[in-house]
Amino acid sequence: MIDCEFLWQQLRTIEDPDVHVNIVDLGLIYAIEEKENEISVTMTLTSPACPMGDFLLTAVKRTTAAIYPDVKINVSLVWDPPWHRDMITEMGKMELGML
Repeated sequence: MIDCEFLWQQLRTIEDPDVHVNIVDLGLIYAIEEKENEISVTMTLTSPACPMGDFLLTAVKRTTAAIYPDVKINVSLVWDPPWHRDMITEMGKMELGML
């Protein structure tokens, strides 16, 4: 059994190198689900042309696998719903100087 809240917190350690805000506060992580011996993370990017896409996907897989090495990790990149600025948390907006 995984601790989803702990995993959400650990994913906050992954920072988007372009904007220097973590991917959770940017609103890039949509869901974390546990199924029989499998963790599925659903995420997006700020745009399909994001140059950091591969880096961020790999970072999510590595971070999750480091915590749960005996569990299959599935990271799905989705475009629906499309990311928009309203998905950024208040903390993220503060870090970006939007508040």
